[in-house]
Amino acid sequence: MRLIPEIEAAHGEIQTLRRTIHAHPELRYEETRTADLVAAKLTEWGIEVHRGLGKTGVVGVLKRGHGTRSVGLRADMDALPIQELNGFEHRSRNEGKMHACGHDGHTAMLLGSARYLAQHAEFDGTIVFIFQPAEEGGAGAQAMIDDGLFTRFPVDAVFGIHNWPGLPEGHFGVREGPIMASSNEFRIDIKGVGSHAALPHNGRDPVFVAVQVANGLQSIVTRNKKPLDTAVLSITQIHAGDTVNVVPDDAWLAGTVRTFTTETLDMIETRLRKIAESTAAAYDCGVTVSFHRNYPPTVNSAKETQFAARIMAEVVGPGNVETNIEPTMGAEDFSFMLLAKPGCYAFLGNGDGGHREAGHGAGPCMLHNASYDFNDSLLPVGATYWVRLATQFLLQSE
Repeated sequence: MRLIPEIEAAHGEIQTLRRTIHAHPELRYEETRTADLVAAKLTEWGIEVHRGLGKTGVVGVLKRGHGTRSVGLRADMDALPIQELNGFEHRSRNEGKMHACGHDGHTAMLLGSARYLAQHAEFDGTIVFIFQPAEEGGAGAQAMIDDGLFTRFPVDAVFGIHNWPGLPEGHFGVREGPIMASSNEFRIDIKGVGSHAALPHNGRDPVFVAVQVANGLQSIVTRNKKPLDTAVLSITQIHAGDTVNVVPDDAWLAGTVRTFTTETLDMIETRLRKIAESTAAAYDCGVTVSFHRNYPPTVNSAKETQFAARIMAEVVGPGNVETNIEPTMGAEDFSFMLLAKPGCYAFLGNGDGGHREAGHGAGPCMLHNASYDFNDSLLPVGATYWVRLATQFLLQSE
């Protein structure tokens, strides 16, 4: 690896920041302590600070020279509503809250790069450090955009990183095009007529209809979707009734849809509504369908991805960069930033969990797991990547 010596020397300081954030996790749109810490450090290093975008978001602006190019670097700050099982010293102090996705590490890596860039680096242009709230289901990226992120702080491109358990420690994974799926949820409420279970002919059974709808929805993926398009439709809830000898008045089912393209998502939503409405009508039941689009697919632009992959190779070596990593059906609200600006989202290998200190909880070191912990060995890797990427991006012509 070709890490920046000054960043390696500051590893202990960056690690302390990461573990402080880990010990005091805050849920979406509640990241006031974390935002205070971020803002204080940026100010200490002489970086211009702006607060309040997306409620608790923080933006740092570092401008040098007369260059007109600008680049955005993004880290997420929020934690999850999970009770931490780890017992090591930096475990969560906040009951029922935990940094189980590594946003503490993402924030610390970006702070590490900001420290170096403010104190050592020479460049010509503007670097915008974006510390985003509410990635976990709160669409904090869109909230920051709605509050003027890219109008107040225009950038030519925006970049993001997420640690990735299972990918070898310090390796990068990236790909052009879709790298993460859209996240969407649906609920289908069926209105029937209740009856005694021994006399079902006196009613209109919504449970029977719910089962028919559930079966029918599976045809969307197997018969309506092109085989080469990737999509998931999972029914995760079916609810009806509260006693064994009564056919209830109502039933409902709900689930999630994941796709890599909006076109496939449009088709699935259209077919889902038609199947639910037609099936309910066939059995003389009423139906209400709600379909909510949470996050769009995360789609990397080609030019910026190729550039980012080259920087990754410079930092960790070409053999440690997977440029066609398998995309995941998980979702990420950095997708909103990539709808607004060209850019690249990448994975940084968190390893297999062997880095965890004594006292960690049982189970694998996977994301959204109560035994997870960010791998602090990645801090100088991610910070070096950010520095190299930002400074070299600003050297490019249009």
